[in-house]
Amino acid sequence: MSNPTGVSRRSVLAASAAGVAAPLMVSGAAQAHQGGGTTTYRLTVLGTSDTHGNVYNWDYYRDAEYDDSAHNDVGVAKLAALVNKLRAEAAGPVLVLDAGDTIQGTPMATYYAKQEPITATGEKHPMARAMNVLHYDAVTLGNHEFNYGLPLLNLWIRQLGFPALAANAISVKTGRPAFTPYVIKKVSLGRHAPTLRVGILGLTNPGSAIWDRANVEGKIEFTDMIATAAKWVPIMRARGADVVLISAHGGDSGTSSYGPELPNENPTALIAEQVPGIDAILFGHAHREVPQRFVTNLTTGEQVLLSEPSKWGQRLTKMDFDITRVKGKWKITSKAAASLNTNTVEADPKVLAVVKKQHDKTVAYVNQVVAASTVELSAAASRYVDTPILDYINRVQTDTVTAALAGTEYASLPVLSIAAPFSRTAVFPQGEVKIKDVAGLYIYDNTLEAVVLTGAEVKAYLEYSAKYFLTHAVGAPVDPETISDAAVPDYNYDVFSGVDYDIDISKPVGSRITRLQIGGADVPTDARFVVAVNNYRRSGGGSFPGIVKTQVYNAQQEIRQLLIDWAQAKGRIDPADFFVANWRLVREGVPVF
Repeated sequence: MSNPTGVSRRSVLAASAAGVAAPLMVSGAAQAHQGGGTTTYRLTVLGTSDTHGNVYNWDYYRDAEYDDSAHNDVGVAKLAALVNKLRAEAAGPVLVLDAGDTIQGTPMATYYAKQEPITATGEKHPMARAMNVLHYDAVTLGNHEFNYGLPLLNLWIRQLGFPALAANAISVKTGRPAFTPYVIKKVSLGRHAPTLRVGILGLTNPGSAIWDRANVEGKIEFTDMIATAAKWVPIMRARGADVVLISAHGGDSGTSSYGPELPNENPTALIAEQVPGIDAILFGHAHREVPQRFVTNLTTGEQVLLSEPSKWGQRLTKMDFDITRVKGKWKITSKAAASLNTNTVEADPKVLAVVKKQHDKTVAYVNQVVAASTVELSAAASRYVDTPILDYINRVQTDTVTAALAGTEYASLPVLSIAAPFSRTAVFPQGEVKIKDVAGLYIYDNTLEAVVLTGAEVKAYLEYSAKYFLTHAVGAPVDPETISDAAVPDYNYDVFSGVDYDIDISKPVGSRITRLQIGGADVPTDARFVVAVNNYRRSGGGSFPGIVKTQVYNAQQEIRQLLIDWAQAKGRIDPADFFVANWRLVREGVPVF
């Protein structure tokens, strides 16, 4: 099927072991500009990233059109409308790339992975339907592509009408790339212009080895993104690439959320700096809006263009390259990038149409009533006040692990539970509680695990978590909205149930847990506890100390579904059944709130 500008697309066969990628032809009505006897052509590259299962401009947790304080819009349908507009206006050929995290993130994405998985039904994934209408040229695999296992990922890739790239995802069995590492696209700049060859290299995030260990361990290894780029860029140039683009699922901060045991999580700027031969990098993962950034390559002195288009389809990156022919070779004479807001267009009706049945089925599912709540429960203050709604999570996790370990050697140990204030907007309304309300409280597809920690390890864990708060001297005003360190996301702050403790925010980081008790007595350093925890944290996400241990419980049960099941079984959500105020923020022993 042709796209709105008449640009033809052909699917790509998977790269061979040697990484040979079939060239593709992209034709476009290029407008050549004469200047001083030199003809200049324009190549436009449009980029998306971190769409996270968003097709409609819809908030499934609120059952309403998506909106935020900045009035952003979300979804592939909005992106498609903006892409089609730019294709129609383009002065030359247009390529469209995505930098990953595509098939996870909304209840619709979860529904077609868990409730009616495409691996069981054979149905086309909604993100395949939507992206095929938009006519991408390539997508890079993000870490969340591995959340639901390799069978579902591989089926989704087969459903796409364009290649999925990940040069540094290596098959343990063969030692070769498990997915297509790169493609080289033949781009027509006009009837009389020589063909332009554009190489596109895909790099995925090494953190998947931790975050989805259960799905990839023994099957896929993730090599360093910088070293992988250094390997493949010269190969792409040798095979005729006139322009080299990288689509990378990793931020540009140069830091990692995990320890040093894995390659860098966010190395995009380092790739630009250290690997010669790269013209531009579209990147994602960090959910930041970086319209345009230039990084100087240390070897060549060339300026590498970088851009990140925020998240969920809120922004579209537009890169423009002016290209001329110099001594028989193509040369980029200028390049620039901009970030475009998708709230400036109406959603593309073709994208909406192909996903409508799946969207409607998801809406019906999340509006099913699971229980009745005796009072309204809100997560708004859960970061700084012990709230019943977070204790609901901890109670379900504690009950599940306690029941599973009955009759085992761990049955006599106290069971503690860890939860994080993922959402500031989650609410269980008084009265009917629906699946969407529970999904809004627990927005990740984590599974429940348990490990054994000592009293000393519990304290160390809590000290690490307490770095979330800024230091507030005794007597100084405390604003709940600015109480935390903006550099630490809400999902990297945890609270425990099962022990009583104080967090003294007047103390320095590392010395804030001034009270840690169980049953009214101080917790001995050598005491042993079973700790219920999600798989992301247990496998090293957030780099919390002491938690990466062999599990004593791991039934691969999704926490969100456990929360739904518990509510359905009880039929009632009453804080009296699960809320125990066991932690507080203090300054010199005096409660802050």
